[in-house]
Amino acid sequence: MPSDDQPVPFTADDYRARMTRAAESAEAAGLAGVLVAPGPDMDHLTGYRPTADTERLTLLVLRAGHDPVLVVPALEAADAERAAGAPALTLRDWTDAANPYTLTAGLLHTEGRFGISDNAWALHLLALHKLLPDTSYASLTEVLPMLRAVKDTAELERLAAAGAAADAAYEQILKVRFSGRRESEVAADLAALLTEHGHSQVDFTVVGSGPNGANPHHEAGGRTIEQGDMVVLDFGGLMHGYGSDTSRTVHVGEPTAEERRVHDVVREAQEAGCRAVRPGVACQEIDRAARAVITEFGYGERFIHRTGHGIGVTTHEPPYMIEGEEQPLVPGMCFSVEPGIYLPGRFGVRIEDIVTVTENGGRRLNTTARELAIVE
Repeated sequence: MPSDDQPVPFTADDYRARMTRAAESAEAAGLAGVLVAPGPDMDHLTGYRPTADTERLTLLVLRAGHDPVLVVPALEAADAERAAGAPALTLRDWTDAANPYTLTAGLLHTEGRFGISDNAWALHLLALHKLLPDTSYASLTEVLPMLRAVKDTAELERLAAAGAAADAAYEQILKVRFSGRRESEVAADLAALLTEHGHSQVDFTVVGSGPNGANPHHEAGGRTIEQGDMVVLDFGGLMHGYGSDTSRTVHVGEPTAEERRVHDVVREAQEAGCRAVRPGVACQEIDRAARAVITEFGYGERFIHRTGHGIGVTTHEPPYMIEGEEQPLVPGMCFSVEPGIYLPGRFGVRIEDIVTVTENGGRRLNTTARELAIVE
């Protein structure tokens, strides 16, 4: 990373390579092409994120053997031209007096199956299908779930920086007072620390104290944290366009023997999940490795969610570490490993790191201590 902590900018060649891979992956999957609406996929492939999401059609058309084309409203063409990936594609703008669907239809085959962004407007999809009745469409999550899964070197650097910033926030939150304060106050501290350490967007700051920790997606509320509480911290967001997501569980004052035991089981399960990471291993094997430990110690029914999710330009994306997902791990994939145990009405424990697949194993992007931290 440069000395001023700003990442190396993505180049037009970076975006060209991503669009080429997407088009070739679509062809290999038997698709006629890929249609990308504004959102994370378009941002990842072109560097263009429209300032407003309107009813006016904006669509990236990718087909193997053809130059990428971005269909964009004329009043937004100047913004699109400034995108880092613009030199790697052709812009086709349209005015309000024109029919953008006729323009777009001319870029597609008159028949075939296309992958389309999950968040594409039905308005646009139905209008295209009306003009091209012999085409069909499937969500990118269904037909190209690994579209953004394998990160290049520059993306990995951004993810590592985001992880380091989240780690720095955790180290500082350990120094604040928990006891006698509301969960929402500690959550606000976490959000401020993430921003202080470079995050442009804070997506979540879970602070689950005592019985609230048994809800994996508890939203920090008005409960006052007390002495003797176990507290689950799960927080993250975006930094330089890439995500962070980490969890640690702390205790206010000295824990009981049972609380330490449960935390130790989760820590061992998380270690097992991370050790299982290597190229060629199916995603479900990461889930199995972590889940086996928790089950062995009798808490299997209290581990109620998947072991992990992918991360990149969004904090949750494919691949998923869950039973039934046979997608092999590939170097450059990044995902969370976050087993937990949740005891309703009492407390919960979760430990989470982001891990990237290397050529011969896995590397954690979060490095803070995983032992049970004692806070005041």
